[in-house]
Amino acid sequence: MSEFAHEVVVGLDASEASRHAARWAAREAASRRRTLLLVHVFPRPLLELARSRLPGGSEPRDPLQRAIGLELNAVVEQCVQIAPGLEVRTELLSGDPVEVLAGISEHAELLVLGSSGIGSPDLELVGSTAADLLTRQKGSPVVITRGEEQIGQEARDVVVGVDGSQNSVRAVDFAFDFAARHRCRLVAVHAWSDLPLDHVQDWAVDRDAARWEASELLSRSLAGCAERHPDVAVQEVVRDQRPARALVDVSRDAGLLVVGSHGRGLVRRAVLGSVSHAVVHAAPCSVAVLRG
Repeated sequence: MSEFAHEVVVGLDASEASRHAARWAAREAASRRRTLLLVHVFPRPLLELARSRLPGGSEPRDPLQRAIGLELNAVVEQCVQIAPGLEVRTELLSGDPVEVLAGISEHAELLVLGSSGIGSPDLELVGSTAADLLTRQKGSPVVITRGEEQIGQEARDVVVGVDGSQNSVRAVDFAFDFAARHRCRLVAVHAWSDLPLDHVQDWAVDRDAARWEASELLSRSLAGCAERHPDVAVQEVVRDQRPARALVDVSRDAGLLVVGSHGRGLVRRAVLGSVSHAVVHAAPCSVAVLRG
């Protein structure tokens, strides 16, 4: 088992987006009673950095190493202020950020990333590092944080996309657990069409029957978790929209949107890989992606 097993891991750089991710992750790690691990990865082969562990150890000699160490120390202090008693560790490593973070988080409880930043000020995280991790990371759920952190301040809705697939089952489990720990309402969304509505109307689709079947699927998908978490208030939403548009619309005022990485639809197969990619880019709130 990896030395990083069951930790909440954050990919950290000097951007405000990654600091926001660390603050979000600090509250989540405290809620889960897990250690928080802050990881900075230099995207170049500086092997001496791979042996450095900050804070602690000898004083770093390299100015860049010293600067990153100070940044890590500052973020550690912020996290401990947010969650007193939280155990926080840091790792300062070198290599390909995607490979390093994927390896570290394979057995982690959760991988948390900011919405932009890792590795370079001109690198768009959602379009590169995070997108690659969402594709290649096969272990822990990945959370892309966005917006102001609200956990512990104001209970905002948790929205989950439901389509009946195995990844959707994992997403529902994750969403119920999160909502229960943070005392949030859960909004479960099933969008039964991945076609434009005018095309649906052209096809001989019984829309009333499709909505009924979608509602039945949604209720069945939630039943087990609802029984295990009776204190979680649940709202069921069925939309005859494309899944990505429906999820983004419903999550306008949410704190977290949870989706699986792929799945299936009722009218024809919906590639939820494209849906998860779309909502990571377009959702106004943080997004958790569950992989199979």
